[in-house]
Amino acid sequence: MQLGMIGLGRMGGNIVRRLHVKGHTAVVYDRDTAAVQALVEEGATGSASLEEFVQKLEKPRTAWVMVPSGHITEAVVQDLMQMMEPGDTIIDGGNSFWKDDIRRSRQAAELGIFYLDVGTSGGIWGVDRGYCLMIGGEASEVERLDPIFQALAPGHGTIPRTSGREGGHSRSEEGYIHAGPSGAGHFVKMVHNGIEYGMMQAYAEGFDIMKNAASERLPEELRLDINITEVAEVWRRGSVVTSWLLDLTAAALVEDGTLKNYSGYVEDSGEGRWTIQAAIDEAVPAEVLSSALFARFRSRQEHTFAEKVLSAMRKGFGGHLEPKVPPPDVN
Repeated sequence: MQLGMIGLGRMGGNIVRRLHVKGHTAVVYDRDTAAVQALVEEGATGSASLEEFVQKLEKPRTAWVMVPSGHITEAVVQDLMQMMEPGDTIIDGGNSFWKDDIRRSRQAAELGIFYLDVGTSGGIWGVDRGYCLMIGGEASEVERLDPIFQALAPGHGTIPRTSGREGGHSRSEEGYIHAGPSGAGHFVKMVHNGIEYGMMQAYAEGFDIMKNAASERLPEELRLDINITEVAEVWRRGSVVTSWLLDLTAAALVEDGTLKNYSGYVEDSGEGRWTIQAAIDEAVPAEVLSSALFARFRSRQEHTFAEKVLSAMRKGFGGHLEPKVPPPDVN
């Protein structure tokens, strides 16, 4: 099956590569001509413009947009709507705000164009591990594009089946779901990322506490010199707090137990804020998630070892690099 991909960065380029491995084809476009050429050399069909990109797609066309969320995504989607035809499909696989998806899907429907919002998790490792996909939009289009989604998803892997599930394996057990109508895919991904903030913050604070157990602020007889690199490793094996985030933390600590190459300046990509806003709208208490978001705000003013751990995890799963800001290290 053919897919068009606009945006060939950390995620878009690797999605194309995974599709190639699974036997699908791709037409690609990016303003960075070097990124296009790199994928052409790997078997993709390149495009020098958005117009050429649309022309090279087989009908019914399917164009996946994987560019930075916000005005860039909006501009690309609006341009595609003017170039595509009834029966074609636009997929937004970035981290867009779910209410924008509802608006765009209605606009696309007036033109006879399908619109799917696909929350995509997997970071820079998805090319090998697969991508967890949360899809919103018309069920008929999700069904038509199922071969693409199935190819991108992780599959059953080695994860044991949840006790109590009966019957045949569902999409969710393959690592992808049709979450609901337009907006549902990015809504679920938004909450996913809000939870991610909380999990990361819990790990970061825990390692900070252990690191400071040897602090001179404590009475000498109460100081503990704990090897946090070894703690991270032992927790990976049989502990109830084991996770991929812990794996990434352990790897970062093996590389450098002090994380001296990280300032601790931690960005937020929007989904955490939107999750808290949704909690406010629904009158749902979200103390942990809101605290994790505020901790990221604080990290831009003062920096602890905990924030260095957060930075290391973000780089580990998503290739997110800290801004070139050299704030003072207070820890």
